[in-house]
Amino acid sequence: MVILGTALLAVCYLVGLMVGEGLAAAIGVKANVGGVGIAMLLLIAALHFLQQRGIYAPEMRKGVTFWAAMYIPVVVAVAATQNVIIAVRSGPIALISAVSSVLLCFLVIAVINRVIEKAHIANAAFDVANTGDEP
Repeated sequence: MVILGTALLAVCYLVGLMVGEGLAAAIGVKANVGGVGIAMLLLIAALHFLQQRGIYAPEMRKGVTFWAAMYIPVVVAVAATQNVIIAVRSGPIALISAVSSVLLCFLVIAVINRVIEKAHIANAAFDVANTGDEP
């Protein structure tokens, strides 16, 4: 059964790569477009499908979790490296957009954290006002 989990992972990976290559050809890009991400989504969907039907045995889970722990991070790292190399060769607009998106993410996370902190402070003040107990 462990081999079935490994086979499921391999099939999802190969289908994801083919879909990524097909998307790349369709939009005229010379690199795989999201093949690893598509493979991971296919794996999640396949596991959900198998669990819903009661086919996903604990032994099969061992094959999936082993390779997920070992193989998928390596594939993601290799794909990310290739994407960075292509971006650097493409010119400064790719680098500017990458740096801008990272900075925007940092900003949004900071804003979200501040909103959450204020909500907790407001909730604590509301509780004290209503119950008279100190937090």
